[in-house]
Amino acid sequence: MATTRHAYTVWEGDLLKGKGVVTLESSRIGSYDVSWPARSEAANGKTSPEELIAAAHSSCFSMALSHGLAGAGTPPTRLKTKADVTFQPGEGITGIHLTVEGEVPGLDNDGFVAAAEDAKKNCPVSQALTGTTITLSAKLA
Repeated sequence: MATTRHAYTVWEGDLLKGKGVVTLESSRIGSYDVSWPARSEAANGKTSPEELIAAAHSSCFSMALSHGLAGAGTPPTRLKTKADVTFQPGEGITGIHLTVEGEVPGLDNDGFVAAAEDAKKNCPVSQALTGTTITLSAKLA
C-alpha cells in the first residue's frame, strides 16, 4: 500500500529578510522555523531544507542497509548514520556525504562496505536525489 506524507511551510517576506515555519503535518511532531540566514550561514536554532534532506536521507539509508544486512543473514545490532548535505548559495545542493558505522556480528568490514554501497545506491531517498553527487564512508565499529 502506498503512503503519502505531508509537510507545509508558511513563508512571510522576501528571501533575504523573510522567515517561515515548516510543519511536519503527517506526524504532527512539530513546527520549525526556517530562514535564508539559517540556510546560508549559521543555523541559529532554525532548520533548513538541507537539514531536513539530511534527516530523510540518513534514516532512509539506515533502513535500507538494515534490511539488506538482515536479508543476507547478518542483521545489524546497531547502525549510526550521518548525512552531510552541502548547500552553496547560487549553486544549490552540491553534494551529500553519508557516514555510517555499524555493529554487525558475523560480517567483515569489506562485506559491510559492500552492503552500505548497495543501500546508498538503492534507498528511495538516494534514488530521488540522483541529480546530486552522493558519497559514502562506511566501517564497522
